[in-house]
Amino acid sequence: MSDAAPSTNTDEEAFPWDLGVFDAHCHPTDTIASLDDIRRMKARALVIMASRGEDQDIVRQFANQYGVQSETLKALWDEGDDLHATQLVPSFGWHPWFSHQIFDDIGSLHSKAENLDVLHHYRSVLSPSPDDEFISSLPEPKPLSGLLHQLRSNLESYPYALVGEVGIDRSFRLPNPWTESDEENRKEGLTPGGREGRRLSPYRVQIDHQRKILKAQLHLAGELERPVSVHGVAAHGIVFETLKETWQGHEKKVLSKRERKRRTSAANAHASPTGTDPMVEKEKDRDSGPKPYPPRICLHSYSGPADALKQYLEPSIPATIYFSFSRLVNFSNRSEKAVEVLKAVPDDRILIESDLHSAGDEMDRLLEDIVRLVCRIKGWSLVEGVKLLAENTRNFVFGEQSVD
Repeated sequence: MSDAAPSTNTDEEAFPWDLGVFDAHCHPTDTIASLDDIRRMKARALVIMASRGEDQDIVRQFANQYGVQSETLKALWDEGDDLHATQLVPSFGWHPWFSHQIFDDIGSLHSKAENLDVLHHYRSVLSPSPDDEFISSLPEPKPLSGLLHQLRSNLESYPYALVGEVGIDRSFRLPNPWTESDEENRKEGLTPGGREGRRLSPYRVQIDHQRKILKAQLHLAGELERPVSVHGVAAHGIVFETLKETWQGHEKKVLSKRERKRRTSAANAHASPTGTDPMVEKEKDRDSGPKPYPPRICLHSYSGPADALKQYLEPSIPATIYFSFSRLVNFSNRSEKAVEVLKAVPDDRILIESDLHSAGDEMDRLLEDIVRLVCRIKGWSLVEGVKLLAENTRNFVFGEQSVD
């Protein structure tokens, strides 16, 4: 954790794009026309999120054209901004804003889609209970089993893909049905399924339902050993408890100083001829393989308080938790809370993101802004900060041992 004085880097100092700048969370697939702008960007790589039924295939489309491949992976970390075009890392998942569109055919009485009572489903997962007219404007619900089947297929098709964007949101309200005026003012080029400027209704998705959809995706991420990008708004305690439930019973054993000393003595006495510690090797064997929790988790545009960081940084937690920050969410205006949180996050757990819904120059500008801001607050030089943030992104997305 850095205790350095604020950095002296200024907006006049040349920005080191050639060292590699990585966007840990963005949504260019919300504006399909921006696909062609990716080739002109300065960022080295973008981690692009899916969120709903309408954009899963669009993420695939973007990834098929610009997705990172095994033969281009190492080049991501080479210095020099003219070596290659911006690459994409796809993420697939179902955002909490759209979780009401999923019905549980795994753990509920609804065993088959044809038996689903649509009115009952939406009245049970939305609060307050909506009327028939509002429900008639909503899409036909999809089964959770189908979501997980599609998610598994996408993750297996793209070996570097993440799970995201997933999470819990207590403040979100569904938009009202489309009106004639809304249709007339609708912007062209936007991916369907989002709010698109509509007024908000009073209806929210029940937290228990959001948790159910989130946990199902977290378990699959654990099984396939993929990192996850998590959305949490007005639900920081609920998000933590939900994540904690996935790793419960798999916590790391935290040794006291006396236990560590005793183990060191025992290891020296029983060391194998190869010099390895049999106890350590036994623990590695026990900890290897798929788990019910993701190996790495990013709390995107983290807006929780600084004192809540401690629970995520407990040494017993078997997953590695990262915290990403954006200009749009965390620093849209001067926020002392965000500054204190950023100061408290360990240097090796910080990521940066744009969270923007279109690729191009504006995304590059937001990335440069947040990097400069993070470096000033943490007391890093621009070169030091860009290199460290790139290394953090590498470790989050690909794992510490996966890129030679």
